[in-house]
Amino acid sequence: MAAEANSRVLSSFLDYLRIEKGLAPLSIAAYTTDIGQFSEFLEKRKRLLLTARRTDVRDFLQQLFSHQVDGRSVGRKLSALRHLYRYLLLDKKIEHDPTLNIESPRQWKVLPKALARDEMEATLAAPLTLHTSAARHTKESAALAARDHTMLEVFYAGALRVSEVIGAKLEDLKLEAGYMLVRGKGDKERVVPLGKSAQDALTAYLSQSRPALAAGKASGAPGTVAASARNSPLLFIARGGRKLTRQRVWQIVRAASAVSGRAASPHMLRHSCATHMVENGADLRTVQTILGHADISTTQIYTHLALDRLRTVYQQHHPRAKAR
Repeated sequence: MAAEANSRVLSSFLDYLRIEKGLAPLSIAAYTTDIGQFSEFLEKRKRLLLTARRTDVRDFLQQLFSHQVDGRSVGRKLSALRHLYRYLLLDKKIEHDPTLNIESPRQWKVLPKALARDEMEATLAAPLTLHTSAARHTKESAALAARDHTMLEVFYAGALRVSEVIGAKLEDLKLEAGYMLVRGKGDKERVVPLGKSAQDALTAYLSQSRPALAAGKASGAPGTVAASARNSPLLFIARGGRKLTRQRVWQIVRAASAVSGRAASPHMLRHSCATHMVENGADLRTVQTILGHADISTTQIYTHLALDRLRTVYQQHHPRAKAR
């Protein structure tokens, strides 16, 4: 009975996230997993989501830590529970929020991993370097190498997420103006600037490599290419104009970063962009806008980098900063 009652509450909440908040399927899946874990925890205590107490939430978080779940993951699960109980409170399903005044784990604020600048340079150059050193060279392999290089440049230039890269459309690209429109979480749009390196790579890719990939054979009947594949609206495409998968993009990033001795993920490229910008003096509001964070508190994981930069500039320029 408890499982059924909790399932109804979760289903109602997910409908709210999907219909009213417009969250993406991946976000919905994350909420489902996180709240589902808490629901199972409560069921062992013979308690419902609607009757959970503050001690239940605290004990759940403590159990996660005891099972060696890292602080960022624990923080994400706590955030999911906060959203759930805020929804239930507004919907008058409960009278008290059990997540109220529970502090987020300090580890949740740890700076995400990022590549060093020389590692980033090696990663960006890797697809073209690997193609040049390969034994066989074909028009298709050259097109794939150029696509991968361009994709990495765009990842790093605009701090994009995987879903944003594979969903980017040709019409979103404003190359002459030096920016592109990006559809992020909740289908929210933001404008992302593109540096000269990314613009040059895109120009070469669009004029030579993308047409070659679009003309390639797509899966299906032998010797045929679907018109829909040839005329794909997507910016980055696989052979035959097909859509790239998340798994393939992960493989591309992992292979490129291996050249520098790292095993980077697409999200590491996003964090590398933000980290390097802050290290070079960018303010957090600008970084927030580029990353597409709805709340500045999410961007504040980079605060200590900004403070380090502030301290360095102060030491260099304030007449009283150094002992005489």
